[in-house]
Amino acid sequence: MFDWTFGLLSPAMTDLIIEATKQTLYMVLVSGLLGTLVGLPLGVFLATSRSGELLAAPWLNGVLGLVVNAARSTPFIILVVAIIPFTRLVAGSSIGTNAAIVPLTVAAAPFIARLIEASVREVDQGLVEAARAMGAGPLQIITKVLLPEALPSITLALTLAVVSLLGYSAMVGAVGGGGLGDLGIRFGYQRFMPEVMATVVVVLILLVQGVQTLGDSLARRLDKRHRG
Repeated sequence: MFDWTFGLLSPAMTDLIIEATKQTLYMVLVSGLLGTLVGLPLGVFLATSRSGELLAAPWLNGVLGLVVNAARSTPFIILVVAIIPFTRLVAGSSIGTNAAIVPLTVAAAPFIARLIEASVREVDQGLVEAARAMGAGPLQIITKVLLPEALPSITLALTLAVVSLLGYSAMVGAVGGGGLGDLGIRFGYQRFMPEVMATVVVVLILLVQGVQTLGDSLARRLDKRHRG
């Protein structure tokens, strides 16, 4: 049993919240990294593979676009349940922190891909044409022009993705994924401990605020237009 004194969390519950916060950060960081490793090249390809573009492959662009849209349109909690067999295959279990990384990554990759696509498409096409005129190849244009110019926007996009993953990580707690969401459900909801639920909400808000502030600051530093 966890005792409460003057409305404050007991030391034991405080330890549980700290551990749950670590689990949430672990899930978000790993799934964010894996999602970026898949979503970044996919997003760049989607942004450069329409008819007449650098890596023109309209049919493949259309197919990948449909897959990405289908994954993005599936509610996350349904996605978690739908891919349980795949999660077991990859993680060896459908519950726990490591298992939760699988659906988080599957949800993050197409989301990041669309954000990256939008960021790359914002780059002034005049720069692309200038690079082409100088004899640069498609890969050179992507790595030397598009990605560097889109970097501030990409940073903001990845910040948004991490913030979304924090929300998803709380939802995955409903199916035994661990982290703050799991703690809030088990103690705050099922054991009628509103103090725990309130603490979980506050911690999540602080995490989101911290990530957003860091991302905004980094994007400003990377933006050439605001360099003094």
